[in-house]
Amino acid sequence: MQAHEFGPSSAMPLERSPTGFEFDQPSASVGTVLAGVSQPVIRGFIIHLDRARDRMPQVERLAAKLSVQSEVIEAVDGRTLTAAEIESVYRPRLQKPYYPFAMSTGEIACFLSHRKAWAAIVEQGIDAGLVFEDDVEIDDAFHAAFAAAKACLKPGSFIRFPFRMGKEHGRCVLSQGETNVIQPVRIGLGMVAQLVSRDAANRLLVATSVFDRPVDTTIQMSWFTHVSPLAVLPGGVREIFPQLGGSTIKSHKTLAERLFREVLRPLYRAKIALRARRMI
Repeated sequence: MQAHEFGPSSAMPLERSPTGFEFDQPSASVGTVLAGVSQPVIRGFIIHLDRARDRMPQVERLAAKLSVQSEVIEAVDGRTLTAAEIESVYRPRLQKPYYPFAMSTGEIACFLSHRKAWAAIVEQGIDAGLVFEDDVEIDDAFHAAFAAAKACLKPGSFIRFPFRMGKEHGRCVLSQGETNVIQPVRIGLGMVAQLVSRDAANRLLVATSVFDRPVDTTIQMSWFTHVSPLAVLPGGVREIFPQLGGSTIKSHKTLAERLFREVLRPLYRAKIALRARRMI
């Protein structure tokens, strides 16, 4: 079984990746100054599982729509993780409130894949990374959302592009036309698209060398990560995994397991919400 190195070296520029795709976007290289004004250096990172080859055309379409140079992050494959690799990063019941469910190998691999994206941001020394999962489509609202997110970008920023409307509420920190950036009272779930500053990426890497719950629920714990996410509304993104053959991380659960989760999930979320309100 293949061993994995969970370091930043697996962030592959598309122009150099084995896929053969090259996406040249009109973006600044490291250290470039545009029109005499210093601009933040932002690169796109699209997390893509190599064996999900039917998704590569979607990766190509997504990269072509972005205004920043993009790279593929080769996702960690949960099917090839060894027991030793899992034990080295996953420890249940590390942080309170305790996460009530065991993580699946797909969820562990997903977390490791996002860590690879954060590591690439830090290694490359760029100001921020625009991180996408490969089952995302952007719409016309995304360009305004991205512009608003860039206006809020500073060291420590982690700015989410939610795909569910009406789920997050909080103080508005920026309003540009129909687009608002908020400090959510309770951070939403999902990791489909985020603008991650280098400082935030570094903090997340330090905090999550070992983890006990999925990556999106970890991001909700700003008291632990020392990263306080913002959210752009509307986010201008939507999940399209049903059109791409379904999720690559969800596992089949029995009826009893589903009922168990239905009982414990709202209790856990209430604990997270209570702790989040104390941080405000």
